[in-house]
Amino acid sequence: MKLKQRAVLLVILIIIFIFTKVFLIDNLDTSAANREDQRAFHRMMASLRVELDPRLEHTLQSPWEIAAQWVVPREVYPEETPELGAIMHAMATKKIIKADVGYKGTQLKALLILEGGQKVVFKPKRYSRDYVVEGEPYAGYDRHNAEVAAFHLDRILGFRRAPLVVGRFVNLRTEIKPVATEQLLSTFLTLGNNTCFYGKCYYCRETEPACADGDLMEGSVTLWLPDVWPLQKHRHPWGRTYREGKLARWEYDDSYCDAVKKTSPYDSGPRLLDIVDTAVFDYLIGNADRHHYESFQDDEGASMLILLDNAKSFGNPTLDERSILAPLYQCCIIRVSTWNRLNYLKNGVLKSALKSATAHDPISPVLSDSHLEALDQRLLSILATVKQCTDQFGTDAVLVEDRMTLSHL
Repeated sequence: MKLKQRAVLLVILIIIFIFTKVFLIDNLDTSAANREDQRAFHRMMASLRVELDPRLEHTLQSPWEIAAQWVVPREVYPEETPELGAIMHAMATKKIIKADVGYKGTQLKALLILEGGQKVVFKPKRYSRDYVVEGEPYAGYDRHNAEVAAFHLDRILGFRRAPLVVGRFVNLRTEIKPVATEQLLSTFLTLGNNTCFYGKCYYCRETEPACADGDLMEGSVTLWLPDVWPLQKHRHPWGRTYREGKLARWEYDDSYCDAVKKTSPYDSGPRLLDIVDTAVFDYLIGNADRHHYESFQDDEGASMLILLDNAKSFGNPTLDERSILAPLYQCCIIRVSTWNRLNYLKNGVLKSALKSATAHDPISPVLSDSHLEALDQRLLSILATVKQCTDQFGTDAVLVEDRMTLSHL
């Protein structure tokens, strides 16, 4: 065979090799990843209903120790959590040994210490389930039931970045007042036959207390993250100004994401994809109030964006605040795993999954039917937004692989 023919043959073989690598092997890898996404989805659906059960089998550890050991840089809890029911049962029932005003913030809350030394944040009921919060998308008091629903949505989406939350009824007269600090106790009052308190916070007023039904108050408790994982607060790049007539740059500059991508920690690592995931999460729950966010300290952008403080959600089921999705439609990127999960949740699956996940919560029903219906409608809007991106830029540019091996050892 002549040298020229050999060279041509070699070129053909190289092209065939490259074709095989790119279009066959890589497609097999992608298919394998997609199959794993589907298996993960089925595992989640199989463990969706969490029955609150005090039993902890095969361990001598307390529920608080188990929950603390779950936390790693990219997850608050692992995919498989057979102890979750026992931990949430403890959160909903363990004796309160101390009660204090909540940590600093704009909304009313109380900091409780449960038997065994575990800190939780208690948010009281302010609205009935079918109350519609009118006005700006961030208007109104915190919604305790929104914290519960948001935690279970975090499970359903497979993010696992929200601290554990469960509903709880507390007797203010017998459980809180005897162990309350003077600062908290000074904010108690009685209106009619109802015991109320207004706490200490930026917007806390004696004229706007939270009131129990008699002495029994419904609320949510959020598990405090372990002290060995200190938090760092960040300004959200898509945060609002909260000033009438003054827009943030992202609200008028369609190329804003290009500037964000040049800024640490969004110029490398998973943080920008976390921002997009969070936009999806917040749009589904109707949360337009994530002006800041938390990660673990000294993480150099590697740890997750923690989904804290989700109570400004599920206020108005008829309001779909599209601006919440700005990180998605301005950056036009999303994790493949997130995209796959959203597609698995189409056709009423999301609504059904969240209803099932919250069915055993002490304050069930957690959401009204109108809010559950709104979830499915908002999901369709998210899918349509991603399709617009892929139509414009192509699937390979929009769907980003970002799979990390996580360890709980």
